[in-house]
Amino acid sequence: MTPGTYQLGGRTVKRLGYGAMQLAGPGVFGPPRDPAGARAVLRAAIAAGVNHIDTSDFYGPHVTNQLIREALQPYPSDLAIVTKIGALRGTDGTWLPAFGREQLIQAVHDNLRNLGLETLEVVNLRAMFDVHVPAEGSLEEPLSVLAELREQGLVRHIGLSNVTPTQVRDARRMVPIVCVQNQYNLVHRGDDALIDTLAADGIAYVPFFPLGGFSPLDSATLSGVAEKLGATPMQVAIAWLLQRAPNILVIPGTSSVAHLHENMAAADLQLPPDALAALNGMAR
Repeated sequence: MTPGTYQLGGRTVKRLGYGAMQLAGPGVFGPPRDPAGARAVLRAAIAAGVNHIDTSDFYGPHVTNQLIREALQPYPSDLAIVTKIGALRGTDGTWLPAFGREQLIQAVHDNLRNLGLETLEVVNLRAMFDVHVPAEGSLEEPLSVLAELREQGLVRHIGLSNVTPTQVRDARRMVPIVCVQNQYNLVHRGDDALIDTLAADGIAYVPFFPLGGFSPLDSATLSGVAEKLGATPMQVAIAWLLQRAPNILVIPGTSSVAHLHENMAAADLQLPPDALAALNGMAR
């Protein structure tokens, strides 16, 4: 893979990683239909050179972390596993806030147990003032809990997810923040200014739903650029993110080994100026 590397907490990671969310069942709830196939995807990711995996114990819940442990332990020494806390799943699969002190402590211990780790490399606090989009609200109390867990050696580094620029600014006054994980892709460009601010300060930005998530990117412009370059639309979308800013770490997810290799091939795709201009025009 050729897009280079970036600092994520105490690790140097390749900028094209892997997001484990799709390894759970439909709606990120319950087990996968093919657990052996899910484990094969994780092993294929490592074999392809991935050393940054994004996960959470509320995927499933518990499913993706258990699959990661089963497939990859003993973990490669350079592998950075990044997880999230701040939410839980209802019995019907709904996404619920879990910001209470005991909930956050339990979430860290659940991640440790299911991943088979003694320390979590990076824990992202996912804000849940709105389940789907960033919304203002104070993160002071949950961040103070994470800071305590870091002092205890259970967490090495802290990140943020689903947050506003104001929340990022306020959080950085409390604790060192090593990454921000928000929705961002070719058409969802609301974090353009935030990305540039973080890049200037050496902080990683990790877009979730880099390919559109539950509503995959679909555009005549995107398809046209892909056809011209002999690539797939999703490869072009990944390549655009890698060229957008040096601090962007891309974590496309898939439950297919073939699709994984297709995503990895985007690392070698260079978008010429005319393609970049066309793609930049897709922003909403």
